[in-house]
Parts: sequence; C-alpha cells; structure tokens
Amino acid sequence: MSSPIYFTTVKSPLGKITLTATDHGLCGLYLEDQKHWPKDSAAWQRDDGARFDPARAWLANYFAGKGKVRLPKMAVTSGTDFQKRVWKALADIPQGQTQTYGQVAEQIGSPNAVRAVGAAVGRNPLSILVPCHRVVGSNGALTGYAGGVERKRWLLEHEGAL
Repeated sequence: MSSPIYFTTVKSPLGKITLTATDHGLCGLYLEDQKHWPKDSAAWQRDDGARFDPARAWLANYFAGKGKVRLPKMAVTSGTDFQKRVWKALADIPQGQTQTYGQVAEQIGSPNAVRAVGAAVGRNPLSILVPCHRVVGSNGALTGYAGGVERKRWLLEHEGAL
C-alpha cells in the first residue's frame, strides 16, 4: 500500500502553486494549468498544515529574491531511472545560470539522448525546486516549459539569467 499524497496551495507571482507531499517529503510542485498534471490528483488529501512549512518558507524567500535557503526535504515518488538522472542533473545547475539540453545529456553520460532529456525535463515533478526552467535550447532559446514559456522567462529574469 502506498503512502497517501497530501496537497496544499500557495499564492505566488506566477499564480497558484500546488505542493504535494508524502510522509517522507515533498514530492510535487505544480504551477496552475501546467502540462503533465498527475493523473492521481483526485485521490490527494488536502493538508494546509505544518508539513508544507519548509516549502512555503523556501518559496517565500525565493520569490523575495533573498539568499539561498535550504531546500525542503524531497521524496520523488515517480519517474524512470533515466528521468531521475536528468532531474538530479537539473538540481546541479546554479541559480542565475542556464544549460542546454545537450549539456544535460552530456552531463548524465547520454550525449545522444537530447530529445529524451527534453522529455524528462518536461516531466519534472518538482518545478522551480528542481530548476528545469534553467534548461534552454542550443541557441539559447527558451524552448518549452511545462508551466509555460512566459513563466520560464519570468523565473530566469528573476534569477538574473536573462
């Protein structure tokens, strides 16, 4: 039997954000109307309590442009091994910098898997916390973002990467 998934919502400059967590940690951060919304969301249980306080604090500091704050405990509950390798690589992209999909593919040891990297980036369940918005096209173009390209632009401008 799997652990229940709890959710809460928070307001942000990008609109409503839905946070999800299990008893083991944060497992999702979803922007309103983003692609790839989890199919099991109807079974989530609302919890506006303390389990989400670290994520709320991190987001408040991030959107306020304050210094680095320790990330909340995360517990990824989905994804293939390949996707998890990509998401781990995303977490290593420093704030204020970008990498191309090709660079991420090289970093995970799969230089010919650029399209697969793009698909994995799009399925990242912890948007913003695992910074998929920092991945750009080979020419620097803001190609795709599950939360919408305008939000991607906003995040990169907020971080000083554009």
